[in-house]
Amino acid sequence: MSEILPPSERYQQLIDQIVQMTLKGNIRSKEQVYQLLVEGVAAGTGELFERVLQSQVETIQVRLDTETDELKQAKAARSRRAMQTIQGEWERWQQLNQATEAIASVIQKIITAESAQRLTAFLRAIDPNQPQCLSTSQLKQLASALKQQGDASSGDVQEELHQLAAGIHQGLTTWERVQDHLVSWIYDQGQTLGFAGTPGQGNPWAVWAQQLTNPLLLQLFRSLSLNEPTSDFVAHVSAFDRSTWVELVILLQYIQQGLVAWFDRLVYDAKVGAKLSISTFLAFSILWSQLARGFDQATALNSFHRSQFSEGAFQVTLQILRSFAQRPYFPLYGGVFASFPGSQLRSVVNYLDEPLRRAEGTQEKARILTLIGSSERAQGLLERSKEFHTIARDIASEAGDRPCEIANLNHLSRTCVAQKNYSEAINYSQRALILSRQSGDRLGEANALVNLGHGEVFQAQQVEQAEPEVYEAAISYLQQGLKLAEQLGDRQSQAFAFNSLGIAHVVLEQPQAAIVYLSDGFKAAQVAGDLYLQGLNLAYLAEAYYRLQEMNRAVYTGCLGMYLLESIASRDWRQPAGLLTILQGQMGDAFTATLAQLRPELIALIGVDGYDHLPSLIEQYRQPD
Repeated sequence: MSEILPPSERYQQLIDQIVQMTLKGNIRSKEQVYQLLVEGVAAGTGELFERVLQSQVETIQVRLDTETDELKQAKAARSRRAMQTIQGEWERWQQLNQATEAIASVIQKIITAESAQRLTAFLRAIDPNQPQCLSTSQLKQLASALKQQGDASSGDVQEELHQLAAGIHQGLTTWERVQDHLVSWIYDQGQTLGFAGTPGQGNPWAVWAQQLTNPLLLQLFRSLSLNEPTSDFVAHVSAFDRSTWVELVILLQYIQQGLVAWFDRLVYDAKVGAKLSISTFLAFSILWSQLARGFDQATALNSFHRSQFSEGAFQVTLQILRSFAQRPYFPLYGGVFASFPGSQLRSVVNYLDEPLRRAEGTQEKARILTLIGSSERAQGLLERSKEFHTIARDIASEAGDRPCEIANLNHLSRTCVAQKNYSEAINYSQRALILSRQSGDRLGEANALVNLGHGEVFQAQQVEQAEPEVYEAAISYLQQGLKLAEQLGDRQSQAFAFNSLGIAHVVLEQPQAAIVYLSDGFKAAQVAGDLYLQGLNLAYLAEAYYRLQEMNRAVYTGCLGMYLLESIASRDWRQPAGLLTILQGQMGDAFTATLAQLRPELIALIGVDGYDHLPSLIEQYRQPD
């Protein structure tokens, strides 16, 4: 008879029934309540049941609050406890039911998708940015369900579903083996944190490769351990099927997420952990961008697989970047590049540019474009940098992301200084300063003060015989910015402030004071992991030492700055290279002797290959562009 009642009345009866059974002592366990809910609540009517349940809870609470009779009040209290048990088991029912419905929904989307869209449907299901991303246990259920659906299908559909199922299963199995060695390389003697270990020796890719059984993935990981271009490796593969691709997706996603989770838990030094998490996000987004490019060029694969794998890799790149952009430590000011090699950094913008063009205008995109814009500036691509920062500022403003908007105004100021457009640079920094103070963004304020002083120093230098008061005001801004950056403990902003103060004193012909600031700036940039600011501080240190005629130190800092800046494809490497050319001309044979004398110091920082590369860089500078 209850079956013909409206659902709301039927659920009211069900709740009353459970309460009465509890009061009579007929409910022996929570599991019994759960089973009654499983049998009594129809699929698709969970929201209705929840409304009825909430109404009943409120009714009993009113009775409990207003009842004066002790016996009736005691009964109401027991009824409330019964209702609390129902609520607890209902939450359990929801969680399990939602998981089942989520898997069923994914299966349906994969099965009904066109062949070219099946991988896309799968990638959406494992996107960490989705509110209901599939867990490991749910992925196992998905693999089993896809295999069953494949058994019931035929032809190409059967093969595709079986390959998807096999890839998921293989990916989870491979991850189980790699998981035990996820961070073991960190504890190996002589290893450093990050992705820049000695090629082929003890770096994470070499360690993880030892756990692989798939020959193609084993070759890929070995190639990564040698810092070889991933796009070149993939472009020449001839047998990369759907199951191997899915296995790779799952394995890399779990490795990346596992590393970030581990680094985020470095409670003994949260700043180091954040730096390494940033490097992980960047390293894996670059890797997937390289894979996308490689698959697009893999002529040995059929055009269908080539297109699918390339598009899928771009999709994974965007998923990683979106996750990264939502983290509190996302670097709005400067990039943290120290934990993986400069050979990868040379192409970071090119690798990430294409997937970003495909992203819609979102807050995450604004933050990612901010990072790319600052990388463009470091490489001397000033117009492109300005374009990225302008777009990012507009998106951030529309999205209400004020810190990101302020950061891009600050970056635009720095780019204008690099373009020698000092009045526009000052204008951007003034706007950043006003907005940061209005919104309470102290990091933005620190950078705006430094940018303002930075721009005014160069503008004053441009005007012959500028009044000393002009320089004093500019240096005052720089010192205010430095003080605020120190209060905030932001090493990257400190490094930039020290750098700007050092440059100001070089301009003012005060090399001794400049050396103090630039040395502190180099140390701060090392802690922040900002290779660009390390190189820039060294380049100006070389200038300051040269003005003091301390030739050995000028050669040392000039060589180191030139190498670091060139390693990240920054055109600023030509500044110290130009000074070294002058020194070589003035010192003659003594220059070569000094370089040989400095060999142990330089090798300790840039290795034998780096040291051997120095003369060729100086010679390259001599050649016309």
